[in-house]
Amino acid sequence: MPKQYFDHVDSWVFDLDNTLYPPQVRLFDQIEQRMTQYVMTALRVDHVEADRLRDHYWRQHGTTLAGLMREHGVDPDPYLVAVHDISFDALLPDLNLRNAIHGLPGRKIVYTNGSGPYAEQVIDRRGLSGLFDAVYGVEHAGYRPKPEQAAFEAIFQRDGLMPARAAMFEDDPRNLRAPHALGMRTIHVSPEALPTDHIHHHTDDLAEFLTRLV
Repeated sequence: MPKQYFDHVDSWVFDLDNTLYPPQVRLFDQIEQRMTQYVMTALRVDHVEADRLRDHYWRQHGTTLAGLMREHGVDPDPYLVAVHDISFDALLPDLNLRNAIHGLPGRKIVYTNGSGPYAEQVIDRRGLSGLFDAVYGVEHAGYRPKPEQAAFEAIFQRDGLMPARAAMFEDDPRNLRAPHALGMRTIHVSPEALPTDHIHHHTDDLAEFLTRLV
């Protein structure tokens, strides 16, 4: 049972996309389409090249936005508004997840590479409003993205969080490397396990996993 590994934890950090809702919802597909369209317009390239750059910047810089900012000087705020202008109709409230998060002792925050306002909309549609002590978007890290350790450090310093007493839940395994290095308990939330040294636990059912910790 994982509970014994979390007795020291008093801060719980949750990624947003594909973590606080299941990947089967495919909400991020809409965002990727919006990203590609934004790259097409901003860089004046065709759809094929824009889609290639979107993926390339994500792999090279952590997010497409980081690549656009560093290589092309793109203004981040209009980008964040544009790419998160999507339909949330596929998101449904999850009472089991709400109860599981509510039962955790200590501070609970959301930290996403998306924007704060977008995160708040997702949280609301999932029926999770009022559970979290803070919600941080990429803008709160000075637009530095996960997986950069400096991004995590900026958020944790802003929050007053002590990594050695915290746990991080995240669907992207590369985004757990820095939390592990900082001393956090790391949990990979994904349909498939990916055994690696910087991941302590895996679950394909976040609500069920959390109920085993209290």
